[in-house]
Amino acid sequence: MAIAGNELHALLTAYQEKLLRDLEIFQASPMACQEQHPAALWATSGLMALTGQADGPATLCPVPLAQCADDTLDAFRRVVNREVLPGVSGYQLLTERAALAGLQRRGSQSTGGHCRLLSSRDGVVAVNLARDSDWELVPAWLQQAGSFQWPDIASAVSGMATQTLVERARLLGLAVTNAEKIPTQACPWKSFAQLGKPVDKGKTNSPVVVDLTALWAGPLCSHLWQQAGARVIKVESEQRPDGARNGDPAFFQRLNTGKEEITLPLHQPSGRRALLELVSKADIVLEGSRPRALRQMGILAEEVVQSQPGLTWVSITGYGRDDPAGNWVAFGDDAAAAAGLSAILHAVTGEWLICADAIADPLTGLHAALAGWHHWRTGGGGLVTLSLEQTVRHCIVATAPKDQDYPARQRRWRAYLQREKIPAGQPRSREGSPSTP
Repeated sequence: MAIAGNELHALLTAYQEKLLRDLEIFQASPMACQEQHPAALWATSGLMALTGQADGPATLCPVPLAQCADDTLDAFRRVVNREVLPGVSGYQLLTERAALAGLQRRGSQSTGGHCRLLSSRDGVVAVNLARDSDWELVPAWLQQAGSFQWPDIASAVSGMATQTLVERARLLGLAVTNAEKIPTQACPWKSFAQLGKPVDKGKTNSPVVVDLTALWAGPLCSHLWQQAGARVIKVESEQRPDGARNGDPAFFQRLNTGKEEITLPLHQPSGRRALLELVSKADIVLEGSRPRALRQMGILAEEVVQSQPGLTWVSITGYGRDDPAGNWVAFGDDAAAAAGLSAILHAVTGEWLICADAIADPLTGLHAALAGWHHWRTGGGGLVTLSLEQTVRHCIVATAPKDQDYPARQRRWRAYLQREKIPAGQPRSREGSPSTP
């Protein structure tokens, strides 16, 4: 399928090149341009089928996130110099959970039902109540007594100001954010702080990874490293095991099969000592909690990196490590809304919609895999930081139309799909059984 036009050529070549330039990897020759229109990729990937009203048509998003995922996976393969997940496209990693669990689009609700876009007195907020404990905090958040269901929450939120709702929620540890902002300013997708001594890794070594993450972004990242040859040790707390174990078992197996699994009593000194012993033998540590979680256990990432030559510490958070944002809770759907995806969809459709399935999670996992492996291979000794919100925001801004006219792009892309008669395909998993890594 041939493509034409300066905008399309830029979209199909620039994102991967930008990622590699940001890592100071400069290609000797131009990259080949994939001959697939970004609208066609969005439609056929299954992302379109996951976006829109449940009883309405699938919705096109004028941000080429499927292309961003493909470019990031291809960049990772270049850095690893290995065909990781042969035959798999990056966009399949964005829709795999929905494919395995049979999730469907639900308009202003997330595919899993935990996140909703609600009208406040002066705007729209994304509210994600993903944990049972979140519901216990709702009365304190809304400062109203009683037992709440979603209709009660929507009614209460409608009479309150967005800023009040967001500030109160963040103090309580709830994932609530303003969904109305469309980003325009460029932002980095990762940061790297050289804190310790780098070590020459050679050309054949494979890293030992201690993975402290849960749910989706972190486990996907370490899954990609495992596929690239790393030995991955998945560490869980006895008190708080990976919440993904309570979700679709096929999806959990897909991300975690083949990893060594260790459960530690991290609430006790013996468990913390055992964790530090594991870390002392690691090449890469991957963690996805708010910084204070480990600090409360006496484990400071910065100090560990300084004391252990060659260690690469990869931190995935909702909004970064710096205060106050380092204390804000986020999950994939609300982080994507915070980054601007729902506001863009509203600008082009007039409806408030959740974009696909927790899309900030797999996008961040892909980017973390690329950044973490590169910094390990080039010597380590540093702290790599990524956030769910900033990764999606980077994808938006880096691929935005020059005039910021998303409705015009939407019209062009929709016309292309109609002209070429390209329907919305359903989400697809990778080939093989769910337990196949």
